[in-house]
Amino acid sequence: MKILLVNPPLLQLNTPYPATAYLAGHLRRCGYSVRQADLGLIWVLRLFSQAGVQRILAALESEGSDAHPSVVHLRENAERVLACIDPVIAFLQGRQTGLERRIAGRTLLPEGKRFAELGPVGHEQDYLDFAFGAFGVADKAKYFASLFIEDLADAITHGIDSSFELSRYGSKLSQSPPSIEPLLEAMASSPLTATCLNEVTLELLEQEKPDVVGLSVPFPGSLLGALRIASIIRTTLPLARIIMGGGWVNTEFRDLCEPRLFDFVDAVTYDDGERPLECLLEYFAGRREREQLLRTRLRVDGEVRWFCSSDETDIPFSQTANPTYDGLPLCDYLGIVDFPNPMHRLWGDTRWNKLTVAHGCYWKKCTFCDLSLDYISRYEPLSAMVLADRMEALIAETGYRGFHFVDEAAPPKVLAGLAKELLRRHIVVSWWGNIRFDPYFTPEVCKLLADSGCIAVTGGLEAAQDRLLALMQKGVSVKQVARVAKAFANSGILVHAYLIYGFPSQTEQETIDSLEYVRQLFVEGCLDSAHWHRLAVAAHAPIGQDPAAFGIKLVPTPTPTFARNDLQFVDPVGTNHDRLGLGLNKAIYNYMRGLGLDDDVRAWFDFAVPQTSVPSDYVEKTLGGRWRL
Repeated sequence: MKILLVNPPLLQLNTPYPATAYLAGHLRRCGYSVRQADLGLIWVLRLFSQAGVQRILAALESEGSDAHPSVVHLRENAERVLACIDPVIAFLQGRQTGLERRIAGRTLLPEGKRFAELGPVGHEQDYLDFAFGAFGVADKAKYFASLFIEDLADAITHGIDSSFELSRYGSKLSQSPPSIEPLLEAMASSPLTATCLNEVTLELLEQEKPDVVGLSVPFPGSLLGALRIASIIRTTLPLARIIMGGGWVNTEFRDLCEPRLFDFVDAVTYDDGERPLECLLEYFAGRREREQLLRTRLRVDGEVRWFCSSDETDIPFSQTANPTYDGLPLCDYLGIVDFPNPMHRLWGDTRWNKLTVAHGCYWKKCTFCDLSLDYISRYEPLSAMVLADRMEALIAETGYRGFHFVDEAAPPKVLAGLAKELLRRHIVVSWWGNIRFDPYFTPEVCKLLADSGCIAVTGGLEAAQDRLLALMQKGVSVKQVARVAKAFANSGILVHAYLIYGFPSQTEQETIDSLEYVRQLFVEGCLDSAHWHRLAVAAHAPIGQDPAAFGIKLVPTPTPTFARNDLQFVDPVGTNHDRLGLGLNKAIYNYMRGLGLDDDVRAWFDFAVPQTSVPSDYVEKTLGGRWRL
């Protein structure tokens, strides 16, 4: 039995998403023949090539004089784009050196609208000098090369396929769609992007000739791609079995009852995929009855049925196999730097080996989080010894020494133990990951982590206001976050904060105050970057399961047959979070560039908002004593 595990379009382009690597490691240990492929990367490289751009230009010929500016820019600069695209892709892959000064000098690449916001108007060069310095030629070149690629992506989005973006595909269609109809309508169209995806899928199937294909769907931006791939498999290899799983499936398809999905796939699995997938393979081989499957949905006699044998259990996390990236073209991934911020670039640049410190979350109390689902609720940490062993194995396999821990919140004590183990073994690595701003992270612990190779952390400051943090049961205060973040920063570790606005009962005053706290955290060097998220009430979170406890009412909707997770709600407080969000995002965009940090936070809004009630020296006073260098 030949198994092919696929990452569909579209995910980050700098490194493989780890789902197939984990499953491949497990299934190979079980004796199966397993290959893995990143069709998102293959697809993008097909489009973003000289031959691909020629096809894009041909597809855009029908666009009239009122075409989108991105389309007009591409057509007007067609010869230069055709000449530059292959060298730029090779440069972003790290294969092409020598072009840095030409790219950084801004004489080589045609510049579209993505180059319009390089810095404050009239002071763009001053800002670039500040961001990159005299010796940052290679970084500046990578930034400009990334903008060039994004200009081309914009032309595809606005002229060929509105579902296409550089790191997601069809994500708007997959935001908890209650019906499959919008996706089926999208599938019925055949823009150039779909044609190219069909081509690379057919080539992969011809090469691998799999008996079973597993499609991982971790985010909404990969569902449409997965369905297109499944459709091609159905017509090309009608006897092949197709399985769908992944993070998005785990949260959105808990109540799935749409039989038409099974026109594309044979089975849908949930939560950790190792054991459900193993059971399915035995079922396909005739060695297991369907009643013996684990967390799997099948279509039986036209109806969707759930199979979950009580005799089956998951593999303990400590006994799972090492992930393997074998078979993935690691040298083909692209380092994208779309924003001149050292913390922000970690997501899009560098080839990271991805690992998990612990299954689940050691805190698991946040009221906006999916506490009822296995990926949060079942907490099983690895030991420092096992983690270090896995890191050494991946270094030996890939040759790369950068690690990204993809936990919801990595447990502090395990990280400290890992740091000591890495130092004891003299393993030289760089690593970063998601944490809680836990008081365990003292200046001494942060220094230990930095010495072991920690270069950055990301963590939730969320609403950045103490009353709301208490409602969230976040277990932190603004003071605590400031001190912990500063301890990391003082150790040379970059810090990113996840921020939330629109929480039930949040007032306009609290929103302005939260922005003031964030401003001060940037001023005091506690934060390097941050991002505001509009709260989504999740069906599997306490706030979605007991909305009355938070003073909100859910908007009645017809019973969905397809996806269900994001719930619409009415908050009697009535704060207009839509218009506040524009100002919040504008402020963060500038703060991450080091701009506007001394301005009154009201300046970011184009309507009257209340003055902040936060003392202007709140964070400064919080950081007295040992929390300062």
